[in-house]
Amino acid sequence: MKKQMNTPLFKALIEHNKRNPISFHVPGHKNGLNIQSEANHFFEQILKMDVTELSGLDDLHSPEGVILEAEQLLAELFQTRKSFFLVNGSTVGNLAMIMAVCSENDTVLVQRNCHKSVLNALRLAKVRPIFLEPEYDQDWKVATGVSADTVKEAISLYPNVRAIILTYPNYYGIVSDLEGIINQAHLHHIPVLVDEAHGAHFIIGHPFPDSAVQLGADIVVQSAHKTLPAMTMGSYLHVNGHIVNVNKVKDYLQILQSSSPSYPIMASLDLARKYVATYTQQDLDDLQKSIKYFKSELNAIPGIKILAYPNQQGDLLKVTIQTRCSLSGFELQKKLEEEAVYTELADPYNVLLVLPLLKEGQWYPFEETARKLKKVCKDLPFQEQKSKLTMGNQKVSELTIPYKEMDKLDSMDVPIAETIGFVCAETIIPYPPGIPLLLKGEEITNERVNQLQRLLETGARFQGGPLLTLGKVKVFIKNKK
Repeated sequence: MKKQMNTPLFKALIEHNKRNPISFHVPGHKNGLNIQSEANHFFEQILKMDVTELSGLDDLHSPEGVILEAEQLLAELFQTRKSFFLVNGSTVGNLAMIMAVCSENDTVLVQRNCHKSVLNALRLAKVRPIFLEPEYDQDWKVATGVSADTVKEAISLYPNVRAIILTYPNYYGIVSDLEGIINQAHLHHIPVLVDEAHGAHFIIGHPFPDSAVQLGADIVVQSAHKTLPAMTMGSYLHVNGHIVNVNKVKDYLQILQSSSPSYPIMASLDLARKYVATYTQQDLDDLQKSIKYFKSELNAIPGIKILAYPNQQGDLLKVTIQTRCSLSGFELQKKLEEEAVYTELADPYNVLLVLPLLKEGQWYPFEETARKLKKVCKDLPFQEQKSKLTMGNQKVSELTIPYKEMDKLDSMDVPIAETIGFVCAETIIPYPPGIPLLLKGEEITNERVNQLQRLLETGARFQGGPLLTLGKVKVFIKNKK
């Protein structure tokens, strides 16, 4: 623990700044001396740390000094073979881990409700993706994780699988039987790659779920900036065991990451690692007390329900509010924003809050938030959410048109209600959470159309689908069934 108190990269930047250095190097703001006056208040201090690969400050792409030491401390904390700092978010981690493990035409199993960066990596790697349909929780009305039985079925259908790519936990903090899947995969010598963007803090231990790293996943990518006090885009990548080639991972990281990495982001990763490494039982007790109080205040508000995790297993930092009034989740989110309460995401039924990983004695405006929620929900009529999610029975599927063939085909715009049976020619992604609803190259089903129409009716925002506002989706001209 004493060793984990050290922050080598952050300290090196502090020492550099103490020398009152004169910059004749990039970046152009020259340690903050060359910035516009109206920005001084916000940027003056942080720009003193925004430097480049100077003597004593090491090089992210070939670390030998303080960056290497900081990454070694990270690896020691998570007990991994090798850990890396990422300055381009978990997106670059997902790209690198998939491209390092998978080659062109490889068959890979992929959780269907994955982040768009995973899909982009599959396209770049030119693999053959086999999609695994997640389970659905009818109380939460959201997709959860892939079951071990689905993975077992997929391996039997596709025995030459090169890798399994999973998301854990889901955006709402729900966890699945990742350990069972990892054990099953390893029996067949198949590496398991996990997008654990929302689980960097799981290393703290119970009552948080086990981390994918602890459960034996071969590569794990974590967005430190999502739940730890790190700057946006600050992430970690961990390599476990010896199934994967760590040098290939390192090579793809230096290809895909910026050649001018942000020192403020890297310093924040150094500090975030120390923060979670020094998290005590007293900190955890105090956090649980604060969350329990906050939930009790919210549970007393008519018109909303605080959802409980299936089997009481999930992330403490995620609080999902389900509307029990006339407002949809999107409408409730908008009402909260009018009160200056900004939530992580909404769906037709729910609003998701991401709580801070507080330490003992730290304050957060939970009481004020509860008061504003009471104001928003005051006098709204009760309305039970009776709708039921219906999805297809096919647990294992693949694209109707492979990546290689898509660029050769023409497309046309079709009214949403008439797209069933066509093959989608664009990827449509409700954002957040960034999980695709329709994949380019897959057949459009009645269930997907119903989901899309429900999202449009309730005010969802999308990436992709520029003609959605006109009620149309782009489809490939051939292959309607």
